Amino acid sequence: MSAQELWDNAASMIAVTEKHPFLVAMVDGTLANDSFQYYVIQDALYLQEFADCLRRLGESASSPEASAQLKGFAKGAAEAELSLHNSFFVEWKISAEGAKEMPHTLLYTSYMKRVVATRSHKQGLSALLPCFWVYMHVGKTMLKLREELGDTCKRAPQFDAWIDMYGGDDFEKHVREYIALVDAECKTATEDELKEMQEHFNMCCKLEHMFWDQASNMMKWPELGGM
Repeated sequence: MSAQELWDNAASMIAVTEKHPFLVAMVDGTLANDSFQYYVIQDALYLQEFADCLRRLGESASSPEASAQLKGFAKGAAEAELSLHNSFFVEWKISAEGAKEMPHTLLYTSYMKRVVATRSHKQGLSALLPCFWVYMHVGKTMLKLREELGDTCKRAPQFDAWIDMYGGDDFEKHVREYIALVDAECKTATEDELKEMQEHFNMCCKLEHMFWDQASNMMKWPELGGM
């Protein structure tokens, strides 16, 4: 098995996600700013945990080269991606400080952290793969849609900045490098390990979709008994 096979086996699910109403609305300019701001705050919280998981995988890597790459990815998530979010915060005069993870954010980060902490290095890599690959895929899809729409609609500059980042060549380069790490681990994985890797990949693809569902609905924790 290879990383491409992990992707191919989840293709029907990913095909639904690439057409997620939240993403389409970003491109056609109809997405409410409140929903996007909610998303950016939750994504900033997610990226902090994602970067920590990458650092942990860097510690368990089988070679110094792989370790250095994974720690580099962690730095990229903590700096490059969060710098985009922080630029939005400055423009909007908002902050993620003191914000709490909403239900699907907590579900995603908890699942990811559990796999990285308690399962094999290979399985940890597969759980983090969707965050790289699905983002690149939807970024490219959104770039194409933006080109097709041309000047027929206007969108917030923050939407364009997001599309440019995740649909861009620099991000693709990092994604391809991460895929290569997963490919290397697939070559030495047992049949049972490959099945588990596929399960984690599928689950995190689903959680990516749910993350945008959450932003679309601006989901909150329920108040129970006044708490």
